[in-house]
Amino acid sequence: MKKFIELLTHRIITFVVAMVLQLIVLVIVISRFNNYSSIFYGVMLLFSFIIVLWLINSKSNPAYKMAWIIPIIALPVFGTVFYGLFGNKGLSKKDRSKLTIIADTIQANMPSNAEIMSNLKVNDSKGYSQAHYIKGYAFAPPYSQTHSQYFPSGEDMYEKLLMDLNSAKKYIFLEFFIIATGTMWQGILDILIEKVDEGVDVRVCYDDVGCILTLPMKYDSYLNSIGIKTVVFNPLKLKMSSKYNNRNHRKIAIIDGIIGYTGGCNIADEYINMIEKRGHWKDAAIRLQGDAVWSLTVMFLTMWDYIQHTSSDYDFLYPPTITNQILPEIGLVQPFSDNPLDLEPVGNHIYLNLINRAEKYIYIKTPYLIIDHGLYTALSLAAKSGVEVIIITPGQGDKWYVHETTRSYYKMLIQEGIQIYEYTPGFMHEKSIVVDDIYAVIGTVNLDYRSLFLHFECGVWLWRTPSIIEMKKDFLTIIVQCQEVTVERCKDISFFKTAIRAFLRIFSPLM
Repeated sequence: MKKFIELLTHRIITFVVAMVLQLIVLVIVISRFNNYSSIFYGVMLLFSFIIVLWLINSKSNPAYKMAWIIPIIALPVFGTVFYGLFGNKGLSKKDRSKLTIIADTIQANMPSNAEIMSNLKVNDSKGYSQAHYIKGYAFAPPYSQTHSQYFPSGEDMYEKLLMDLNSAKKYIFLEFFIIATGTMWQGILDILIEKVDEGVDVRVCYDDVGCILTLPMKYDSYLNSIGIKTVVFNPLKLKMSSKYNNRNHRKIAIIDGIIGYTGGCNIADEYINMIEKRGHWKDAAIRLQGDAVWSLTVMFLTMWDYIQHTSSDYDFLYPPTITNQILPEIGLVQPFSDNPLDLEPVGNHIYLNLINRAEKYIYIKTPYLIIDHGLYTALSLAAKSGVEVIIITPGQGDKWYVHETTRSYYKMLIQEGIQIYEYTPGFMHEKSIVVDDIYAVIGTVNLDYRSLFLHFECGVWLWRTPSIIEMKKDFLTIIVQCQEVTVERCKDISFFKTAIRAFLRIFSPLM
């Protein structure tokens, strides 16, 4: 009975009930106006026509346009109202001002690294064009004085992360989509508490939706009470808003501005296989040591200031000894972030850049494969041009409707010459792409619409680093544990399941 009461009073239930009640009231109001006023219906019909025209001529992703145009045309009144509530990504004057400040702050605190860019242009024009784009639109330069280490599992990453956290002298910054109570978080929390006692500046940022089922209510208040400065990104409130679509999906750990981590791993026990959740959880991370960690630090601080309405002292937090380290660095490292509110899909364009410049192979690991026409065309053209394109997806999905939507793309991709494998031991959560032994990206960006266009994301673009070869080796190691998907297998499904997948495809950008 106690657990049942706790479930009923959980804030996710409160939130869902509040949303449902608001929707019911909205539907009743619209229905009454619609039934008793032909003028109202005519006005809404005109609005729906204008919105459809605007969508057709907008810069939005074509799949996103189609997902909204269908309900707007089918149900002009309800479709128009719901688009106004949930589909319109227009920014208020206040939000635009915040974004301008963030962009200005990032540019003001990032080094130009002009010499590195010049050398890259001489050595690799393809690599230069990719780095130039990231620097120009994510305001993030490439770095040379940085060592990168690839971890093929969350377990390996966690062990090293604990050691690095213990070594912190000045500050620890953690920013994660999901933090869950359990063994992994407790191991980190114990160290954070010790570091607070030592005078280390410890800050934690987590996403409210990501943690709504994994952390106790008002957990940020608890952490703040023990000296761990904590903020919650975009907290849910009891009112409808399209802003809930924009989540902070980033995973960043920073120690003293010298050591940094990112990748697919959140802080929860399934990520280090302490508990079994959808079979074996395959994830990965990358550890940076050196100059490039400053880009991760700036990412964290701008997010912190955005939430807190503060202005950090970047000069004070910049590590003075960072350029004096002797590291076995080879190649270039370029961390980047993607902001969904600036209408520049950096993560999507970085993937397109890599795919379009491949000559030998493209190896991709992704938990979701829900791609738009641009990515489909790029992957298909690469395969038709003789490039070996292999994609590994999960054998067990975490959300049935997303997994079925992912599988709906298999047949068309395979027919274009792309090889699809499913990770049969369990769930593939790693987000990475390796190209020609020369380029790679690893980070938080999934191959789905939400990640590419709606979430705050981050990643690391790599050029000729030893970690790229390690990523390739891991790909070739785990592919033997995977099952190749064939056209025959795609055909061997029921009519009902085919219809469900076709329906889900229509609305995949809204998932």
